[in-house]
Parts: sequence; C-alpha cells; structure tokens
Amino acid sequence: MAGIQLVPKPVPVPETGNMRLVREYVGYLRIERGLRPASCASYKADLEQVAEFLEKTDGMLLTCTQQDVRNYIEERRANAAEARTISRKLSCLRGFYRWLLLDKRIAHDPTINVEATAVWKTLPKSLAESQVGEMLDRSGAAANLEDGKKMALRDHAILELLYAGGLRVGEICSLRVEDLHLDLGRAQVRGKGDKERIVPLGRRACEALERYMKEGRPVLQKSGVGLQRALFLSINGRALTRQWVWTMVRAASGEAKAGPHRLRHSCATHMVEHGADLRSVQTILGHADIATTQVYTHVALGHLKEVHRMHHPRGRRRLPSEQSESEQVPA
Repeated sequence: MAGIQLVPKPVPVPETGNMRLVREYVGYLRIERGLRPASCASYKADLEQVAEFLEKTDGMLLTCTQQDVRNYIEERRANAAEARTISRKLSCLRGFYRWLLLDKRIAHDPTINVEATAVWKTLPKSLAESQVGEMLDRSGAAANLEDGKKMALRDHAILELLYAGGLRVGEICSLRVEDLHLDLGRAQVRGKGDKERIVPLGRRACEALERYMKEGRPVLQKSGVGLQRALFLSINGRALTRQWVWTMVRAASGEAKAGPHRLRHSCATHMVEHGADLRSVQTILGHADIATTQVYTHVALGHLKEVHRMHHPRGRRRLPSEQSESEQVPA
C-alpha cells in the first residue's frame, strides 16, 4: 500500500556474560536475601558500572583482579566521586564476589586487601521539636479544610506516622491496610530484608490515621480501578511512590526543606532526649545492629550533658547552702 512505511522491529541486544552474571546475582538478592526492589536496583546499577569499566579492556567480572578493582576505584576518584559513594560501590563488589566464591565460580576474591577512602562519620540531622510541631500543626489545620480534604487527610496521616514511628519512606509506601492495628495503637512494618517489626503509635498518629481511613481513603479508592491493598493512595487510587512522598514531606516542612528520613532522625533523637533507652529505639527503628542506633547518643549529647550535670553527685558545683559545715570555708 502506498504511503505506508513499515517500521522494522528493534533487534534485541544480545546479553553479555557480565550482564547475565549481574542478573543472576540480583535475582539471588531479591529471592534468597529478600532485599527490596530499590536496593536490588542500586546493586544492579553499581555492578553494571563495574562491568562497563572492565569491558573497556575486554575484561570480565569472573576474571577480575585486585589491580582491576583498584583501577576502578581510582577512576571513580578521578571522576570526583565522594568517599561515601566509593565505599558503597566497594561494599557491593565485596558482596558480589563473596557470592561467586561461595558458589565456587571463582577461586580468589579480588576485593581482598583493597581499601577505599576513609569515610568521615556524619551525625544525622534532625529537626527541633518546635519545627516538627509547627509542621504537624499546619498539616492538621489543612486537613480540617473542605477544599482538597481527602489529600490533606492523607498527607497529615503520613507526616504523623513518619514522626511517630520513625518509618522509612519505602516502608510508608509498602504499608497495607491490614498492617494497621489502631485499636492496639501499633503498625506492622516490613523493613530492609523483608524483616517485620511492630511499631507503637502515639495518640495523635492514631487519630490522624483513623480519620484518614474513614474520610480520606474511601474517596481516593473510588477514583482508582480495582482493589488496592496499599494504605496510602494517590488521587488516581494507586499506591504512592517514594519520590511523591519525598516531595510532599519536603514541601510540608517549609523552610527546613526536610525529607522523610529527617523525620525518622528527629523521632529517634527526640526519644533519646526524653530518656528512651537505646534498645527500645533500636527496636522501633528496625536497626539490625545497635551500633547504628548509638549515633543518636552523640546527636543528643547536649541533653545528656545537662542530665549529667543535674543528677551526677559531682556533675555540678553545689551552692553554699547545700554544703556541710566542714566543707564551708570561713570568710
């Protein structure tokens, strides 16, 4: 037929040995290790970058040497990659070659004795209690308005839950309706590695979630197609994305420009400042190692010094009226 142009079908690019190996490892992380999709995508991107670097010199992941790993790290440094980024990529490589070694595909781990740049430990930044209070009050006031009420109820419930339970943004997006137990004041959360934990919720968070479930979510669900199990829905009735939640929290925080993880840090810091023990904070946040939680003792150091000064016998200078007669110096 005249005038009709036939568009040839795209020829599929053959999968190289390196890419096939990366795909197998990502499948292992997803199925056997139970890592979340975002984590698997991050590992996949890092390994594909290494594979592309090796292929410039006709190298392969299976035949990679220590010098190849060092050359890759030097190239990352030359491209002005941060020390934390290089450390993460090297950690990804260590896990990959440990898997190959256990699977008996290689006889030697090329990442042994390869060191990355030392990473300075940075303390997590948190908002002041007054800042969090103002942000939650603003979102609560918006939820009381008639215009856009269903979205405001949802946003307010998300903010309250982020601060009350110290949840990660991915955990917020993956929450389902059946994970809420508001009558018991708790939520069942699936964290990293698909590990589940019980997170207690405060009165204000329970009230915001209960109101969203009664007045906000049913309206949003009607606008979608099919039955959605996700707790928080978009205006189209679909589950929210991580990027959307991040943008919403940043806008709600105003001049602070805080993301969801800043609220998580604020939750932990304020709990420690008010006397919570580290084991309880570790359980709520879902940290596998308490060393990760211990960083909040440094963040709340000012408060700890004040507690020490007020309660330790030698923490503060006693007033003359508090000294015994033998301790008082004659004028």
